[in-house]
Amino acid sequence: MIVKTVKINESKCNACCKCVTACQEGAIGIIGGKAKLLNGDNCHEFGRCLSICPTKAITYEEVEETIKDAAASRDNAENRKNTYARQRVVHEPEQKQTTQRVSQLYQWPVHIRLIATNVAYFANADLLVAAECSAYVYANFHNDYMKDRITIIGCPKLDDLNYTEKLVDIFKVNKIKSVVVARMDVSCCNGIENAVKKALHIVGIHNIISSRIVTISTNGRVLEMEK
Repeated sequence: MIVKTVKINESKCNACCKCVTACQEGAIGIIGGKAKLLNGDNCHEFGRCLSICPTKAITYEEVEETIKDAAASRDNAENRKNTYARQRVVHEPEQKQTTQRVSQLYQWPVHIRLIATNVAYFANADLLVAAECSAYVYANFHNDYMKDRITIIGCPKLDDLNYTEKLVDIFKVNKIKSVVVARMDVSCCNGIENAVKKALHIVGIHNIISSRIVTISTNGRVLEMEK
């Protein structure tokens, strides 16, 4: 069987990070100043990385994959993920006088329904699970809550998705160091808080890792921080 796989010419790569942010599957990261394919199983061949690369360092190559190769690829996905430490792409501010704030988002995608559970950036991560509205209403959300954390967002009122099942998979597959839940002071946000608490109990780590709930009012004030 002929399959396509991403090929990166490191000599052309200038570490601009555009491919990392374009890849919604988290398959590409920056290691040692060069783009790397972190998890080929997450590459769905959408081609965003190819079209956005300014130096044309990324191409597809066709390889022949046997049934045995395909099975080994699936079996070794977890081993390949653990080969790499969590890779965070930090966009440094330009060296000039500016009041523009720097984004503290370290991965893409961010929505819980799009995120794969076995990507490298979850390894030993401090996790932020946030209601979608929270970042809009709280002015300093990036620096106060997203900084140094992997961020995933959702809205249980609008999403037709079992958050608990997805979070259980994340907690089972990865060693998460801590969890912060940022929610609004509205009843529909009970769903995102309860999903995190239930998932931690199901996996049996609710008394092992640090976790807290941050409740934000609709006028942007932090009302309480529950352990």
